[in-house]
Order: sequence, then C-alpha cells, then structure tokens
Amino acid sequence: MLVAFSVAPAGGSEGDSVHEAVAAAVRVVRESGLPNRTDAMFTTIEGPDWDTVMDVVKRATEAVQAFGPRVSLVLKADIRPGFDGQIDAKVQRVESALAQAEVS
Repeated sequence: MLVAFSVAPAGGSEGDSVHEAVAAAVRVVRESGLPNRTDAMFTTIEGPDWDTVMDVVKRATEAVQAFGPRVSLVLKADIRPGFDGQIDAKVQRVESALAQAEVS
C-alpha cells in the first residue's frame, strides 16, 4: 500500500516556517526503512499493510506535535494488495507513456 501524507504543526504565528517540524516527521519516515519519497507537498511511503504504514504515519505525526499545540494531517492512500514496488513503478509507467508520446 502507498500512503502520501502531509503533516505540519498548526496554531502557530502567521508566517512561521514549519521546516523543522516537517524534517522531524521525515526523519521518522526515513528511519522506518520503508521505501519513501518526499517532495514539496507530501511524503509518500510504501509498506506491506495498514499496521506497518499507519504506525509510521502516527510516529511522524507525534514528532510534529512537539512543535505546536495542534497538528494538521492530510492523507491519501492507494490500497492494492499483492503489489509492491509501486512507489517507483507508477512513476515509471507515466514516464514511459510520456516517452512513447514524444516518439509518435
């Protein structure tokens, strides 16, 4: 299963940067050993089941709680039992389609 999530402290002063809190969350994800990718908006992790993936999301959220009185969490999941390696495979399929379109 793939889970893309964004977690940040909420309730701080307007204009406050959240990069330190986000870094704490990403650190938890990277230390989990699960395949992952972070971009400007989300961190995506891939794991074999709900319990494994959601444990990492929970721990990342808890890491952010140290930075403010509230936490905002946005989650999107792709649940497809029996498939792994999709964190890269999905992107490769799109890149392949784009490359084929350029040749045509």
